[in-house]
Amino acid sequence: MSQSKFVYVTYIRTTPEKLWQALTEPEFTRKFWCECWQECDWQVGSEWKLMIPDGRVGDSGKILEIVPHEKLVLSWKNEFKPEMAAEGASTLKYEIEPLESSVKLTVTHEIDVPESKLVDAVSQGWPHLLASLKSLLETGEPLVETTKWPEGM
Repeated sequence: MSQSKFVYVTYIRTTPEKLWQALTEPEFTRKFWCECWQECDWQVGSEWKLMIPDGRVGDSGKILEIVPHEKLVLSWKNEFKPEMAAEGASTLKYEIEPLESSVKLTVTHEIDVPESKLVDAVSQGWPHLLASLKSLLETGEPLVETTKWPEGM
């Protein structure tokens, strides 16, 4: 089957440890990810949930692979949009590579569904969220547009 795939690479002036913390700890994700947070104990096989500020589960899955400060792979199923939920589970991979004074972050989000609605949606969302993450880590402030959950969603 053909697949849909989104890959995004960015360079952030931070350490692998601080980037890992920002990607996994609720107090950080709330700042740049529209007040959302993740519920997980960050162990292989553990359940993972992305919680929407109103208490709904936005996305869910399981931890498939974890190497702290280097790599995180999880299954990802949308839970709040029926047309995307119908596609089933996708795979999200964060790869963190230390450089001299920065970190290379590669985000890959893919699913074995041609012309995936989910991958189309995340292809619009990830660049803005990752730019906000970069801003938060480099300046202490996220982008304003990603600090609140969009009305009506």
